[in-house]
Amino acid sequence: MLSLRASGGCAFPSVVHDLSISGFSAAAINRMHEGQVCWLTLPGLESLQAQVVWWENCIVGCAFTKLLSPIVHDNIIQRYAQMSAYRSV
Repeated sequence: MLSLRASGGCAFPSVVHDLSISGFSAAAINRMHEGQVCWLTLPGLESLQAQVVWWENCIVGCAFTKLLSPIVHDNIIQRYAQMSAYRSV
């Protein structure tokens, strides 16, 4: 299960909307503040430390403390692209 945890808080299920080697945006019902440390946990990977850059309308944007390896990034995208359903309008 994919989860997000703010420093000092409990992990909660989330949905990642965007993922790059430098960071991500994800659903965050509770307000997160700029500069706050958090951890993104993806199935099969150790938790990835990040810092909140912005929060707006229950979406948080975070920058990873250490860049994600391009190989790891590509593997994650490939794994989740196969599980997702895409719609065109």
